[in-house]
Amino acid sequence: MKTLLFFGDSLTAGYGLPTAQAYPSLIQEKLKAEGYEGYTVINAGISGDTTASGLYRLDRWLSAPIDVFVLALGANDGLRGIPARETSQNLQQIIDKVKHKHPDAQIILSGMEIPDIVPGRYAEEFRKLFRELAIKNNVAFVPFLLEGVAGMRHLNLPDGVHPNAEGQKLLARHTWAVLEGVLKQGM
Repeated sequence: MKTLLFFGDSLTAGYGLPTAQAYPSLIQEKLKAEGYEGYTVINAGISGDTTASGLYRLDRWLSAPIDVFVLALGANDGLRGIPARETSQNLQQIIDKVKHKHPDAQIILSGMEIPDIVPGRYAEEFRKLFRELAIKNNVAFVPFLLEGVAGMRHLNLPDGVHPNAEGQKLLARHTWAVLEGVLKQGM
């Protein structure tokens, strides 16, 4: 049995939706549909999680076997204006801990962006930090998890921030596009 751990925030948890509609559950369905037997998806998403709180809670997840670790944190850092350098350092520590405890695990980093309407260079720095981490650590990369979903009313809950069931399908599609390549490499 191979384990895929999705480590994220409300986007991963499927905020406001039944667990079965969150994108990690949709990935589990896709694995079965594509003939990837023996894969278990664990949704370790917690609403409100920042990279700092993710780093704090990471150790309890590392005691279990992990074959693929999907790191999808950072959206709340961006919303709270946490310095990009701090977000980057926290994500790097998470990656380091996963690599140390599970050296054979494949890691996928899901990128986040904040709107360019945010003044100053913050939006650009925030966007770049994910790509730079993916390159530095030689990990698979989903450029922007919310691509085509962010800002689209019909794909979000009434709060305008959290994807609805249709939006979660796009998150699953973006993730699958990268995950499938990772799984094929590992076979």
